[in-house]
Amino acid sequence: MDSVFPEVFFGLCVVLCSVLKKKECSYTGSGEFFFVDFVFLGLGMAKFGEGDKRWIVEERADGTNVHNWHWAEKDCLPWSRKRLAQLLENIDILTGEGGLWITTRNVEVEGEAYVNIRKGKIIPGYEISVRLGWTGEAKDGNGNSLIKVQGNVDLPYIADENANDEPELKVSVRDESALGQRLREAFLVKGKPIVLEKIARYVKDIAAGGPAKDELESVGKPTKSSNGSKPGKAVAAAAASEIAKPAASTAPAPKPKVREGFKTITLTERFHCRPADLYSVLLDEKRWRGFTQSAAKISTEEGGAFSIFDGAVTGVNLQLQEDKLITQRWRFSSWTDGHYSNVRFFLSPFYLFITLG
Repeated sequence: MDSVFPEVFFGLCVVLCSVLKKKECSYTGSGEFFFVDFVFLGLGMAKFGEGDKRWIVEERADGTNVHNWHWAEKDCLPWSRKRLAQLLENIDILTGEGGLWITTRNVEVEGEAYVNIRKGKIIPGYEISVRLGWTGEAKDGNGNSLIKVQGNVDLPYIADENANDEPELKVSVRDESALGQRLREAFLVKGKPIVLEKIARYVKDIAAGGPAKDELESVGKPTKSSNGSKPGKAVAAAAASEIAKPAASTAPAPKPKVREGFKTITLTERFHCRPADLYSVLLDEKRWRGFTQSAAKISTEEGGAFSIFDGAVTGVNLQLQEDKLITQRWRFSSWTDGHYSNVRFFLSPFYLFITLG
């Protein structure tokens, strides 16, 4: 039986945290929080420290997240500012057509941008606003300057939730004269398509991993050990050699096992929102699909079935108490038929400076 539930639910907590960052579940500042207790009654799952240590996944001493197996979040705001500056600054929109010259200038980016990564799967998240400066000039037929103006292009909301939609774009100019307005209209006609194309390229880049792209592309590339052999073969040989070793005669006798096959794992997480928010998230298949980037189908009724993580996990809702309790039967597709783990989500509100026993 696979000993993987703690890993899956750590990922689940990250997904929930990402979902609850969104506007639908924003923290009101009222001081209201709540606990979620995850209780798993599993079949054949070893506790940390039990069983053959060769098959227990432990934290590396150097803290390395090998191949991004664990959920990792990378801040992409500095990269976003640099990337958007590369894409948008110093573009010649007009170079004399109709006696007009327009060039983009500096870019300002505010908001948040990040990517969550696990086992090479990328989940981007961003909500940013962009302001792009521009300068314009109008000249007569002899090349004499008639007017020089400055203006801005504002994109107030670029977010992962509307990645496939055209963002709102506003063009302003600091000169209300007829020539100033002519330059503004020229930017709308010629410059708007260019700016939107550059924004679409940024969206594509961050969806591919942003600053983590090079790291992801390096994962899986074959490397050689110091003796020239492939690392996979070396590890396999070492493992086989270790298994073949006889047990030391001085090894202590194994402890008697009181209960075979069943283990209980309890996790407690704290979220800055109402119990109703998280209850709805756990049973909302659309948000599951959006934030795990995988197929999900979830019934909201007792006795209803669910399937998440592209069908890797399936089960049934056993008990649903609105905003308080979700009890389900979970199983991995690789498990023996008929084997399940019972999973209970207890949603318990509490308030700051009050300790609950």
